[in-house]
Amino acid sequence: MRAIFVMIKCEMGQAYRVAREMADGIEELSEMHSVSGQYDLLGKFYLAADRDIGLFVVERIQTVAGVKDTYTLQTFNAFSGAQA
Repeated sequence: MRAIFVMIKCEMGQAYRVAREMADGIEELSEMHSVSGQYDLLGKFYLAADRDIGLFVVERIQTVAGVKDTYTLQTFNAFSGAQA
């Protein structure tokens, strides 16, 4: 499995509804956060290594009603700090 992060810009007033719909309907979604800045949401998705990222974004994320734009980041390695 590999993680991708997708920043999602929503139609005005739709961000929370979009987040809920994705949380309920996209099994690859690990986390969804509302964020400040140019985008409204930041989603972390886990895909199988052989899964086409572009096709996943186009068919599963961009087709959700209220999604206006996306920006996808592919990850390479995960690092974690010491626990306090």
